[in-house]
Amino acid sequence: MKKRELTFLITALILGAVLGGLVGDIVGTFLPTGAAKTVFSKSIQIGMEPTQVDFYAISFTFGLKFKINFMSVLIVLLVIVYFRWWYL
Repeated sequence: MKKRELTFLITALILGAVLGGLVGDIVGTFLPTGAAKTVFSKSIQIGMEPTQVDFYAISFTFGLKFKINFMSVLIVLLVIVYFRWWYL
């Protein structure tokens, strides 16, 4: 695998996850109450809460959190399938 292909894959996966999460939230807000709304609007958050270290002149904030929903997983899987079909 070339470096360019790896960069494309990582970029596509990140963009797919972000856009999938956004689409899932948007679709979830417009659906009526029911099973479909639950599938699109429910998400799992993985990561750690922001922690702040405050020195006299410098302040650092550390934290990383992933919010995963149905559409973000679906789009990431589609990106992986597309990459395998196109490049392998």
